[in-house]
Amino acid sequence: MKQQRAESWGAARRAGLAWGLALCTLAGAGPAPAAEPALALKPCRLRGVDHEAQCGVLRRPLDPARADGPQIDIHVAVLPAIARNKKPDPVLFFAGGPGQSAIGAAQAVSRVLGRFLNRRDVILIDQRGTGRSAPLNCEVDAPTKPIAEAINQGRQTSMLQACRDSLQKLPYGDLRQFTTTIAMADADAVRRALGAEKVNVMGGSYGTRAVLEYMRQFPGQVRRAIIDGVAPPDMALPGSFSPDAQRAFDALLAACEGPQADATCRQRYPQLRSQWAAVLAAMPREVVVPHPVTGREERFVLTRDMLVGLVRLPLYVPSLASALPYAISEAAAGRYGAIVGLATSMGGNSRGIDLAMGMHFSVVCAEDMPRLGKTADKPGADFGDAALTQYRDACAIWPKATVPEAFYSIPPAQAATLVLSGGDDPVTPPRHGERVAKALGAKARHVVVAHAGHGTMAIGCMRDVMFRFIDTDAESEALNAVQKDAECASSLPRPPAFAMPLPVAASAPPPAPAASAPVPHRRPGPDDAPSSKADR
Repeated sequence: MKQQRAESWGAARRAGLAWGLALCTLAGAGPAPAAEPALALKPCRLRGVDHEAQCGVLRRPLDPARADGPQIDIHVAVLPAIARNKKPDPVLFFAGGPGQSAIGAAQAVSRVLGRFLNRRDVILIDQRGTGRSAPLNCEVDAPTKPIAEAINQGRQTSMLQACRDSLQKLPYGDLRQFTTTIAMADADAVRRALGAEKVNVMGGSYGTRAVLEYMRQFPGQVRRAIIDGVAPPDMALPGSFSPDAQRAFDALLAACEGPQADATCRQRYPQLRSQWAAVLAAMPREVVVPHPVTGREERFVLTRDMLVGLVRLPLYVPSLASALPYAISEAAAGRYGAIVGLATSMGGNSRGIDLAMGMHFSVVCAEDMPRLGKTADKPGADFGDAALTQYRDACAIWPKATVPEAFYSIPPAQAATLVLSGGDDPVTPPRHGERVAKALGAKARHVVVAHAGHGTMAIGCMRDVMFRFIDTDAESEALNAVQKDAECASSLPRPPAFAMPLPVAASAPPPAPAASAPVPHRRPGPDDAPSSKADR
């Protein structure tokens, strides 16, 4: 439902998720006007992609209600199918965040969707506010910024205000025009301009919200749909952060307890739950940790909110979460470098996951914050309401669009839809996917990969599951085969707890604790499914 490098939606990685849409309802698609020009594509090279792509720009009104008003350029890239006799229905992929550039994630997309490229084009659109499409980028700290400054909440709030002011001076500076509803109208204009009668829509994290909104507005243009790590439009992301993270963290602690527990974790960290309680109780406290980039020791006061923000980030990726027992045991002994290093590794060396934070807040403040009073979500016992407080502060100063009430509805799907959830996902867990699949109705199938984190697309056999789902011609056959096909991931284990310290990469970026400006969620690792991981 990641961030300044931040943590918003997942914060660090991401997830890549769902958040942007608000808007003015341009209902239903219908055939393109005869005078509508085609989208002119030219050969281009995308970072990390081996083969030549095709790129182009489509002009769109900033405000859909003012066709003669300011215009913006929507940048598009097409990864062309290898076969000459390709399928007529391309794949339209939506990135996460909100705030991630789909074109910037081309390397990861081309890896995850490699089989699709045999017979189908893959279309990547930099959603308005991201990438090169009227970008709403905020200044971010240099990786060498002292930790104490990077996590200073007052400083982050000042930076956000300055960002808002500078963005509003741009020719496209009406920050109310960057919602998912409007962006999906852009996406359908791209479809028409490319001459595709129907598309297969896919998205992870925030991208799932984009897919659901595209399906709501343009149901007749969708052949198949896949949503991974579901962040539905009525999710109220900032309010769900805490309970969903608490659930994932509680499962991690439980995995070290009892007869069915991970033997290494139970033997090495027998007091893990009590150690965690002691670490929490000791907050706030002054700590000394090596800076993740410079290596120099720095001294600062760590608060409870900062601590749980640092712990939350590795939960996105089970392989990183498996090192949390070690990091907690180290913190119980007064050594906090491991926790800071783990959270920092979320930013890592992945490409294409930097978020346009201006677009992120334009989406979340318009779409999620108004729903807070309508959800039953309660803060987790450990994780509290720090993330919610940060978003409230940020959205209090951010211009907000009015979202049509229909945006929050999920009509029955008219096309076969595959809903994917990671069982250990801390931001878009199965409870959201289950509810969405039920609303979508008979043409939806929900698959939960038990020990996957935020996003399942990058799991080897799940790539094959997605390919078969879209490539199978008969819709009923595609739907009926899903559960059996997905059995390949049913035995995916929880990674065993690390028993040795993790080396901290010298190139890792600075930590993105919960006390810094809210950050969207994206996904960790260059080979992760594009999200992600944002995400929320």
